[in-house]
This record gives sequence, structure tokens and C-alpha cells, in this order.
Amino acid sequence: MCQLRHLADTYECTSFMEQDPSRVLQRYTMPQDIEVAAFISAMLAFGRRDLFLPKIDYILELADCQGGPFHWLVSGHHKKDFPPEGVSATDSFYRFYSYHDLYLLFCRLEALLKEAGSLGSYFHHKYIESQKSQPQVHLSQLVSQSFPDCKIVPKGKNSANKRVQMFLRWMVRQNSPVDVGLWSWFSPVDLLIPLDTHVIRQSVELGLLCPAAGTGKSVSVASSAANARKLTEILCSIWPDDPCRGDFALFGLGIDKGSQKEQE
Repeated sequence: MCQLRHLADTYECTSFMEQDPSRVLQRYTMPQDIEVAAFISAMLAFGRRDLFLPKIDYILELADCQGGPFHWLVSGHHKKDFPPEGVSATDSFYRFYSYHDLYLLFCRLEALLKEAGSLGSYFHHKYIESQKSQPQVHLSQLVSQSFPDCKIVPKGKNSANKRVQMFLRWMVRQNSPVDVGLWSWFSPVDLLIPLDTHVIRQSVELGLLCPAAGTGKSVSVASSAANARKLTEILCSIWPDDPCRGDFALFGLGIDKGSQKEQE
């Protein structure tokens, strides 16, 4: 327990953001811009960071030429910029997502922003309404359900949906040098840890999660909603009011170990 607290203190710092998708949180000052930039960044944050970070920067540079991501979207200017001239909509933009996949995401974001004025306002309303009829539905599910035609937004009911959970961590956690805490209407206690291979591997090595019997391998622990809930409950025993602080400890340690192996 003390080790995890020490690791969280070590990694939850501004330097954590230098080569992390969370660096977009410091790029803007207007909340509407921060929310949009964070959402786009989170949806592209998988695979190698040296490959997806330039893709995020490319989109935000287009947006910044039109006054920032919020104005870029609500003005509809993204439809002129994306895809750029000479590029087919079916061409790959990043990994298995095409320019058209990103175009659909931008169009859906445009619609939500025009309806509610900001992503925070839109999801706050959705959350309040869901609590009346479906209080068991997690906020992350509401986020996913709001993008029915966008392949890039994870929607698996049994998946950990790491990218959506990471976006919510950025938006909800307050008093952090990394997370911006714009959405004070949702409690950090109710967040789920963004579960990925780095977090799983370190959770197994530290004895927080157990691999399937007889395998002895961390990869046997699935990146599932059930395991995300299980790990979050364990971290609640350390940080009762803020279990996702453990994400910095586990993810940061995993990244550092990965970097050390690359250098060996």
C-alpha cells in the first residue's frame, strides 16, 4: 500500500504529461476547447505514443488555425479541412481508423456541441436523466452510447473501454497537476481505472490482480469491465475518495519499465 502511494506521488506530476496524451489538457484555457481536445486525444491514444501523438497534434493544429477545436467543430470548418485535399476518405489516418472514421467523430461532436454548448453540459444532462431511469448505467456507458455511428469510440459492454475511462479521469479528478477536473458534478469515487496492458502487468506483479490459474502470465488477465471494477475496488482501499489516483502509480511504473527494457 505504501509502495503504491509512493509511486502515485512520483508519477502524478506535470512532467508525466510531456510524452502523454494528457498534455493536450494544458494546450487550451477555454473549457469547451479543453473538453473537445481531450476527447479527440483520448480516442486516438492507443498503440505507440511516438505514432499517435503526432496524429493528435496534426488535428489540433488544423483546429487552432480556426480559433481552437470548439470553434473549428461548431463552425463546420472541419468538413473543409478533413480529409485534406488529395487524400481519400478511405485512406488510413491512424492504424485501423480511416479519415472518414475521424470525420464521423467530428460531425458527431459538432452536433453535440450545437445541442448543449459543451461536452460537459451534454453529458451532465445525460447523466441526470439516466439517474432517474437507469441509475446502474455508468457515465462511461453514456459517453459511448452518445456516439453510435463512430467506430473510434469504444462501446464494448464487457470491455474496460480504457480510452473513455481515461477521458473521464481527465475531466473529473480535481486538485491534480495533470487532470483538470472540469466536471465537478461527477464524483471521482465513481470513476473506473483506465485498464490497459501496462496497468494489468503491474497489477499482477504487485499482487493486485491474479492471472488465470495455471498460466502465470499477466496477459491472461483480460482488459475487461469486470477487472477494471475489481482493480478500482482494490484501489479504493488505498484512496477511498479517489481510486483512480492509482492509475498514475501503475501506468507510470509500467511505462518506465518498458522504457528500461528498450534501452537494454
